[in-house]
Amino acid sequence: MDAKLTLKLNQEIIEKAKHYAAEKKLSLSRLIENYLSSLTSEKTNDDIQISDFVKSMSSGIKLPADFDYKKERANYLEKKYK
Repeated sequence: MDAKLTLKLNQEIIEKAKHYAAEKKLSLSRLIENYLSSLTSEKTNDDIQISDFVKSMSSGIKLPADFDYKKERANYLEKKYK
């Protein structure tokens, strides 16, 4: 059964991912599904090879467990539209 998932990503990364998916003749949804499937498969992490492109998508930013993204977004929008 398919389900809908909403992600918030950097626009530049989205464009690069769309381009990559088009070159591979895949939908972006299928590309992300394949990636998540490879992360959660029964194989050990040593068996999984992540491409340089996928590695480049990581921001490396660590957020605290109690990070309230809704509050931060509201603050951002409030400042933006003052």
